[in-house]
Amino acid sequence: MKFRPLHDRVVIRRVDEETKTAGGIIIPDSAKEKPQEGEVVAVGPGTRGEDGKVHALDVKAGDLVLFGKWSGNEVAIDGEDLLIMKESDVMAIIETKATKKGKKAA
Repeated sequence: MKFRPLHDRVVIRRVDEETKTAGGIIIPDSAKEKPQEGEVVAVGPGTRGEDGKVHALDVKAGDLVLFGKWSGNEVAIDGEDLLIMKESDVMAIIETKATKKGKKAA
């Protein structure tokens, strides 16, 4: 199914957290909290400003983001659990180290 969020809404797929601690202890599903990190799947066209123009969103599909613990509404689309939230509920974009000319950044 194809879908497109409206206005300043974004659709996010939660990123699974590690099930093992650094010390090697396995965390059971019942003790895990839902992750507050996810990948942006789709974004709306933006918000309409007082000038009547549509202002594009800062996030784009493919961005890795952090969001609030209770942010968004959970929906199931094609059997996949996703979140729909306003862009203002996204707290940060996680930027990974970029590679330069084929070399990994240290």
